Amino acid sequence: MAIQVMKFGGTSVANLSRIRNISKIIENEVKKQKKKIVVVVSAMSGVTNKLVQDYKKVRKNITDPEYDVILSTGEQHSAAIISTILNEKKINSRSILGWQIPIITDKNHSKARILKINSKLIKSLLKRYKVLVVAGFQGVSDDNRITTLGRGGSDTSAVAIAYSLGIRSCEIYTDVEGIFTSDPRVVKNATKVDSITYEEILELASLGSKVLHPRSVELAMKYGIRIHVR
Repeated sequence: MAIQVMKFGGTSVANLSRIRNISKIIENEVKKQKKKIVVVVSAMSGVTNKLVQDYKKVRKNITDPEYDVILSTGEQHSAAIISTILNEKKINSRSILGWQIPIITDKNHSKARILKINSKLIKSLLKRYKVLVVAGFQGVSDDNRITTLGRGGSDTSAVAIAYSLGIRSCEIYTDVEGIFTSDPRVVKNATKVDSITYEEILELASLGSKVLHPRSVELAMKYGIRIHVR
């Protein structure tokens, strides 16, 4: 069974208009490649910030497990919306959350690290569905508490899921067409980079670039997974 992993970040799922746009991309991939698709999604733009604000009105300690429970709802929301739109297009789809897979993490709430992923359920569901929409950024600890991976953690979710499925590539969609020498929305003469090493993108990340979450690059480098930024 050929499987493709695609990740869409917050700006790609900013609103319903953009979600409908990415649903067309997913639809085209399903029809063109005849592959099963695992879509990993972030929360819609601004949603996570709003959830953080709501929590901090009550408590400031972000290592409290309830903080992760609140934040994880953003990805749950966008995953369900995207899956619903795909089903309206007659593309057999369902959403799935980190704890359902499960994506097992340590107990370091608000910046948990993935320990292992059981891919058995994903593979089983892909026999019934053309697309699985996974809520990124989240997992579950061995004491059965929801955890989150830190801001930008959906990139890490996507790479880790690709590895667990035995796939050596992962597509990450952003609001710009790939990786540039500078932010093309700010620097007009920024040029697109055709390819870049893991070490180079990690250096960019250390300088403040938000193209890829550093932990996702470290994971890809460790296991030899090629990341395509679309």
